[in-house]
Amino acid sequence: MSSNSENIPPQVIKRILKEIAEITSEQLDGIKLVSNDQDVSDIQALIDGPADTPYFGGLFRVKLILCKGFPVQPPKAYFITKIFHPNVSSNGEICVNTLKKDWKPELGIKQVLLTIKCLLIVPNPESALNEEAGKLLLEEYDEYFSRAKLYTEVHARHSLTLKSQYPVENIGKKSNSSSISSNTNPLDSNKTIPNSGNNTTNQSTSSDEPNMKMAKLQTNVPAAKKNDKKKALKRL
Repeated sequence: MSSNSENIPPQVIKRILKEIAEITSEQLDGIKLVSNDQDVSDIQALIDGPADTPYFGGLFRVKLILCKGFPVQPPKAYFITKIFHPNVSSNGEICVNTLKKDWKPELGIKQVLLTIKCLLIVPNPESALNEEAGKLLLEEYDEYFSRAKLYTEVHARHSLTLKSQYPVENIGKKSNSSSISSNTNPLDSNKTIPNSGNNTTNQSTSSDEPNMKMAKLQTNVPAAKKNDKKKALKRL
């Protein structure tokens, strides 16, 4: 077991294991838990982008960091997959009231994962960590939708989930970096993906694919028309 788990009291580890078993058995809709047998405090999950959102069709990896004070203290939550969202910072940190002032010890890992999925459906621009996304959401929804969809196409396609993510080493740290890490595998933050090509030309082409896709989509993706979303925003 890793040192992080060793710092967590036995009763907390017991609760975490129980929650993991319940979530695995229940099979949450659109959420797949990825547990780490070597470190029970390393909670990661894959979340399908909800329908009727700019994240639809994407597969987003998230990570929860549980401290030794859990469940009295809330976990910290991060997106590993890059995403354009008002409540996600430049290093992937997620801002939601459930993990701050609204946290209660009775809440658990399941509630956190469900809250993150709901945040993809109804962002909260009033507590934006990404100010640009928050402003677009309120003032130019079509542009916000188009930009978020672009990020989903480039970074969250199932085939790119292993390539396009926030640098794992920055998880849990404040950072302004928004660069793409193309060699780190979010399925295992301690391993890297080996290059599959036999020459430097093929390797360069593979690593440049997300950027080439971004440039192409910027010229071809039309602004999405989502009037019903605008109405929903008025109720936030």
